[in-house]
Amino acid sequence: MLEKDTFKTISKPAQGDIYKDKNSKFYGYSFPVTNENDIKNHLETLRKEHHSARHWCYAYQIGTETISYRTNDDGEPSNSAGIPIYGQIQAFEVTNILIVVVRYYGGTKLGVRGLINAYRTSAKLALESADIIKETINLLFRLNFKYKDMGKVMRILKENRVNIINQKLEHDCVLEISVRKGDGSKILQYFKDSFGIEIDEL
Repeated sequence: MLEKDTFKTISKPAQGDIYKDKNSKFYGYSFPVTNENDIKNHLETLRKEHHSARHWCYAYQIGTETISYRTNDDGEPSNSAGIPIYGQIQAFEVTNILIVVVRYYGGTKLGVRGLINAYRTSAKLALESADIIKETINLLFRLNFKYKDMGKVMRILKENRVNIINQKLEHDCVLEISVRKGDGSKILQYFKDSFGIEIDEL
């Protein structure tokens, strides 16, 4: 069985259509993120942009094999906002994503069921308006070899469409390469079988 080496994420920030219920307005946003600093910055920007809103509820998921996620109800009743938002992240099977739903309170309480529906729908609209893309999970390797073996190394890299991330080409050459996870063991074996070429996973 082949190991899964792709994941889905979004290519750029997106905003969904406004969802309204009993004069409350919900604005859904989705952002591609890779760390908690990204998340903090997007939340700060939205809080400034929507400074008169009542709630900024969100959920995020980061990672491909080791997943970290968080949900936040931001003052709404427990599990009525963050969990429904996160449910849509799972339904769309995306990762490295932050979804924020900004609520302007309209004066009438929606009840827990109404809130769950509003936050779930807003998150869904934010995802439907986003550009969902497929990315590969990559492994990083470092190659050490003599300059005389350059031709042999470059041929293997070209034949296998391997990306070079960093290079130092002197008498002793060092290349850092990015390899799709599914091809990792094959590339590792190629170079381990090549005399005079060292390969280590980073």
